[in-house]
Amino acid sequence: MIDLKFATIQELRSLIDSKQVSPQEVLDFYLEQIVQIDPTIKSALEIFDKKSILDLSSNTGLLKGIPGFIKDNICQEGRIASCASKILENYRAPYDATVTSKLKQEGALLVGRANMDEFAMGSSTETSAFFKTHNPWDISRVPGGSSGGSAAAVAAGLVPWSLGSDTGGSVRQPAGFCNLVGLKPTYGSVSRYGLIAYASSLDQIGVFTQTVYDNALVYSAIAGHDEKDSSTLDLAKKDYTQNLTSKFPEGLCIGIVENALEAAELDPEVKLVLEQTIIDLEKAGVSVKRVKVPALDYAAATYFILSRAEAASNFARFDGVRYGYRAPDINSLEEMYTKTRHDGFGREVQVRMMVGNYVLSAGHAGQYYNNAKKVQRLIRHQFEEAFKDVDMLLMPSQACPAFKFDAYSDNKLQMDLQDYFTAAVNIAGVPGISIPGGFSKEGLPIGFQLIGPNLSEEKLFQVGHAYQQITDWHKKNPKV
Repeated sequence: MIDLKFATIQELRSLIDSKQVSPQEVLDFYLEQIVQIDPTIKSALEIFDKKSILDLSSNTGLLKGIPGFIKDNICQEGRIASCASKILENYRAPYDATVTSKLKQEGALLVGRANMDEFAMGSSTETSAFFKTHNPWDISRVPGGSSGGSAAAVAAGLVPWSLGSDTGGSVRQPAGFCNLVGLKPTYGSVSRYGLIAYASSLDQIGVFTQTVYDNALVYSAIAGHDEKDSSTLDLAKKDYTQNLTSKFPEGLCIGIVENALEAAELDPEVKLVLEQTIIDLEKAGVSVKRVKVPALDYAAATYFILSRAEAASNFARFDGVRYGYRAPDINSLEEMYTKTRHDGFGREVQVRMMVGNYVLSAGHAGQYYNNAKKVQRLIRHQFEEAFKDVDMLLMPSQACPAFKFDAYSDNKLQMDLQDYFTAAVNIAGVPGISIPGGFSKEGLPIGFQLIGPNLSEEKLFQVGHAYQQITDWHKKNPKV
């Protein structure tokens, strides 16, 4: 049997198409990898039985025979969708999310549910109600979040791709922590039908892979209009790998966001990696221009208010009446609501819901929520202005390399700074892709993100793929 560990989707497709391996052999290999490695990494909440995995997927398509993980807030019919929360611990989804059905149609093998921060609230996968996921590069450190299980699985070679969700950086930051490519698409380019919402105007399903090519391939499978989601854009099906070459687009100009590189929140080692990335791009003939996005300084605070306000509204449905956990031994309706939500939600979710209700309450909505919406419009405007002068922007994906577990247990404000470099992209609704850019002195991965105007995924893939032809960071793997 060929050793398939850390094989890319592109390599696996070639092996399957040439009949050197069968889809069942590929699946057997990765299931064995999961048995051997995941007890240490703890990326998966559940691995499905082999027969059901094979039975539920098509025998043709872009991803024929290629295994992957789905974050546990994305519905898979008949499977548990717990959002890593006790309140949905036994909830089985009655339907497939649109991305799930599209992946099945394209032949992908959906092998399990990935662990996550509870209801996607967190930056480290430490708030899961079940267990913490470990970073394959250093198991004493977090993999990032909230899509940490999805990222850790690909980084450890358990699967060649996975889906996550990105509300304020929850795909790009863990991609940076785990030396992966992580895409947050244009808002509305991928259906949210079947994604259990955290903050509906910010949430977007994203993709983890080892290479930009693989990321473009998975995005090709899931992108497009969906009549079940009125927020999706009118996009026709397209192969985003067609124009990927070793060359950067002619006349490309990348804007370096100066105030991001000079931010006090940025770790010096991350800054060094980004400065080397800029040098590498210039050597390759790419034009760079220093720009500023002043409203970036307000993005984390704006995200803090908007996300929690929307969560407070979305989570009103979890009350013990319709589905999910219901507290036992109750004597009144009010007690059922109170006890169910107290016992069912973890502390991080409870705090964010309380903040959300506060910023929406009479007497405070004008001061907080309405002002945050004004800043959101300002951030969108400043991105639009920046894209008049440059094709795309370059910024950090992360404030620091992967940190130790419980590093911020006594300082939640510092944890919130993890969103400083990523949240503005969700607020503006534009696409961003995190790409491996180097390592810290301790051997921890560091990524950078390219950000483009709406529906510029094709150009982001072109630039990212060309960059990966002149560097080999993405070819380095942890010893797991």
